[in-house]
Amino acid sequence: MYNSQLPSDGSNAPIGNALGSDAFDTPAERHGNERIRVLLKSFGLRTSLIRLKVIDALLTAAKHDRSLGVRGVHTQLLELDIPLSFLSVREVLKRLCSEGVLVLNPDKSYSLHPKAAAVLHQA
Repeated sequence: MYNSQLPSDGSNAPIGNALGSDAFDTPAERHGNERIRVLLKSFGLRTSLIRLKVIDALLTAAKHDRSLGVRGVHTQLLELDIPLSFLSVREVLKRLCSEGVLVLNPDKSYSLHPKAAAVLHQA
């Protein structure tokens, strides 16, 4: 009998995404992203993948007592197989600074603005 759910090559592999749309998001990552989404929304910014990843990279570095500049953020994203250009990362960092989410430190590293850190800890 013909089953439209099976591929026509005779294999029994089901068609479709059996893992679901969130299969690659761990619960911890989704929770962390939600906190960052709340942060961006509280500053009147739309959520974008690049903003989420840049802020997450800075938070991860801060958790390990490291500071990152533009090159550091870009390198960390490349190591995570997130192919963003150096210029894109720099522009996102500049925009987040101009909106008050991040601060550019004297050593050219970036960190969360104290108000943004307070919002993030409340979320």
